[in-house]
Amino acid sequence: MIRLLSRTTRISVFVVLWLLVFHYETFRLNYLSPLAGRELPKLKFLFPPAGWIMFFNVDKSYGTAEVYGVRQGEPVRLDPHDIFSSRPVLYDNLHRNVLISVLSPKDGGRFCGYLRRKFPAYDSFAVTYAVYPDIVSQPDRKLYQLAYRCR
Repeated sequence: MIRLLSRTTRISVFVVLWLLVFHYETFRLNYLSPLAGRELPKLKFLFPPAGWIMFFNVDKSYGTAEVYGVRQGEPVRLDPHDIFSSRPVLYDNLHRNVLISVLSPKDGGRFCGYLRRKFPAYDSFAVTYAVYPDIVSQPDRKLYQLAYRCR
């Protein structure tokens, strides 16, 4: 019991120290340095300079993948929630553009096999790259490029 408590205590101390260092690095540049009146030292850990936002980049253009099932020559756009059945827990991977991962033609063979098993009613499939060139000023303008076909 003493050995288990010792291990638990060590883990708890590590977590608390790590959280303190993480929060220090998160607030150091924009909040703590101005309060101190000088540049506070940076700790050499793997923390991004922006803290919690990490490497988030907001751009005018936006791209995503769209998958179409083709039946008797007519394309039908497949709902991404039907392709990747997931139950969102506090966030939804599909709204975070996880479908973009299927655009690589080198992984297309496996994804095509998956689509044929999941949607046997369709004759073939088309995976497209859909781009909104300027989602702010022209939200309805969308360009398509065929990534690959599944026959």
